[in-house]
Amino acid sequence: MKLCNIICSFNIVLSLLLISCNESSTYKNYVKENQTEIKPDQTGTNIEVSFLDSSRLKAILRADRSRIYQDRFETFLDNNIRVEFFSKDGRSRVSLLTADSAKIDDRTKDMTAWGKVVVVADSSGTVIETTLLMWDNRTQKLYSTEFVTINSPNEKIQGYGFESDQNLTNYKIFKVSGVQK
Repeated sequence: MKLCNIICSFNIVLSLLLISCNESSTYKNYVKENQTEIKPDQTGTNIEVSFLDSSRLKAILRADRSRIYQDRFETFLDNNIRVEFFSKDGRSRVSLLTADSAKIDDRTKDMTAWGKVVVVADSSGTVIETTLLMWDNRTQKLYSTEFVTINSPNEKIQGYGFESDQNLTNYKIFKVSGVQK
C-alpha cells in the first residue's frame, strides 16, 4: 500500500512538472496579440531617390527594397544599395557607394550605410571599405567611427574613425593603425 501511494505521488508530481514546462496556447495567443511590431507605412521595390539642392543634383540612391516609417521620419533600404555622388555643380559623378543596408533620416536627408560598405572615387580610383559609413547631406561629407581601409594609387591606410569629402580627395583617418606605400 505504501509503495502504491509513493508511485501515485511520484506520478502526480511528474505530471505537474511536465505541464508547467509547456506554455499554454492562451499564453502564446496573449503574447502574439500584445506584441507591438511597427510596420512600415510604405514599402517599395527597385526604388530610386534623387537628392537635390536648388535643382542641383547631389546624389542618386538606388535600392532593391525600401520601407518608409513616416512617424519616425526614417526610410530603411536593403539589398543592393548604390549611391552615386555628384560634383558641386551636379553635372558629373565623382564617386559610387555600395552597401548592404542603409537608413535615411527623412528630415535632414542624411544617410547611414552599414554591412559591407565600399566607396570608389571615379577620378583617382581610391577605394574606401568599412562596415559603417555616414553621409551628411548638408556638408556632403562622408564619415565613420568604425575600422576603415583606404586603398589609393599611392598608399594603403587602415585605422579607426574617418572623414572625407565625397570625391575622396581630402580624407583623414583619426586613429591610424597601419600604412603601406
